[in-house]
Amino acid sequence: MGATSRAAQTGPRRRAGRRRAPRWARILLGAGLVLVLLAGVAVVGLRLLGDRYERTVLREQLLDPTARLDGTSLDGPLNYLLVGSDRRPGDDNPAQRSDSILIVHVPAGLRQAYLISVPRDLLVTIPPGGGFTGGEDKINAAYEHGGGGQPGARLLSATLTRLTGLRFDGAALIDFAGFRTVIDLLGGVRMCVDTEVRSIHTGTVFRPGCQQMDGRQALDYVRQRYDLPRGDYDRQHHQQQLLRAMLERAGQTDLRRDPVKLDRVLRAVGSALTVDTNGVPLQDLLFALRALPADALHGVQIPSSPQTIDEVSYVVLDDGGTGLFAALRDEQLDGWAAANPRWVSKL
Repeated sequence: MGATSRAAQTGPRRRAGRRRAPRWARILLGAGLVLVLLAGVAVVGLRLLGDRYERTVLREQLLDPTARLDGTSLDGPLNYLLVGSDRRPGDDNPAQRSDSILIVHVPAGLRQAYLISVPRDLLVTIPPGGGFTGGEDKINAAYEHGGGGQPGARLLSATLTRLTGLRFDGAALIDFAGFRTVIDLLGGVRMCVDTEVRSIHTGTVFRPGCQQMDGRQALDYVRQRYDLPRGDYDRQHHQQQLLRAMLERAGQTDLRRDPVKLDRVLRAVGSALTVDTNGVPLQDLLFALRALPADALHGVQIPSSPQTIDEVSYVVLDDGGTGLFAALRDEQLDGWAAANPRWVSKL
């Protein structure tokens, strides 16, 4: 959990080719904006939609200076921090912890993407920031120690950079409650339940099998972790599945033929997102990622294990986690994934 050298944080960037994907499945994924349903239209339309979205979404400096990459190349590789919370910048509630933390990695060539879930209870060293003096705690506490919202995201990003040695091309803060509307506007999503689980929030019983879920059901399901065989690791996988399900649903929905509905979707997405694109215009990022295949998403869990320390339950990094972070920094994640299939799943 110690700091890494600056040289390790800013490695060389490589270029490669692309492979096309179905319309509306070409999503603005690399920015961490996995759920932005804008892709798959003609070049002119793509630019116009990007410009409209540029005016809708809230922009903030979400990355700490120590966690920000000095210059983003749209040829890749791209690394974005995705933080899920029920709170947005400006909310003054002091008790704000990040419900979901993902690193979105798009290798050079932009032909696939890895969604790396960070365990919410991972034991880390949080640096000073936002009035916090620093110290060991669960990683989802970094967002709260920073004060939530923009300053919370900054402290969380600094914590992740200290842990991984990785600097980010941008970040997005998602109000997952806001995405309930997006899911409903898309007509729901198809989720495959692998283990029966009863919601601790609503009492709903989710039974095994593939089924259509509306926004309320889908968000409730992916928040469950109790009574699941692998606890929070299963929750992480289910959240990754939801991102893929929304991509698939976007690919099935031709919003271009319904401009009123498209505008409602754009506004719903914009109201639920706060972004930091490191100075890159959203429409340029969208255009660069238009050919990212929707069927090339990989879910990754960080090698780790539960451990009780002083009667508190934590998740502790395994040696394989250190190897994962090195592979991210060195642009060797494909090789690491092939050698560690236990921690990787095709979404």
